[in-house]
Amino acid sequence: MRKSAKTWFRWISYLEGASFLILLCIAMPLKYMYDRPEAVAVTGGIHGFLFSLYLIATVVMAVLFRWKIVRIAGAVVAAFLPFGPFVLERRIKAEG
Repeated sequence: MRKSAKTWFRWISYLEGASFLILLCIAMPLKYMYDRPEAVAVTGGIHGFLFSLYLIATVVMAVLFRWKIVRIAGAVVAAFLPFGPFVLERRIKAEG
């Protein structure tokens, strides 16, 4: 169960991080430079769903692996930083 939770967390981290980067680097410039707000509407909805999954996965990981409050807070902060979920996932993977 713990291994599958790590695998799911890894996938959700990658997807959430990628959706955030797509939102920031593609959809937002399309909205503001080319007057295409539908790019943000679609990408924002997908990112919002993945962000919610990421937070749920963080809670699951915190319970299963008995994360300290600092690690939980770091995981939440990482979700708000570009490349943050990728860095967090690598640290978790390195710990074994």
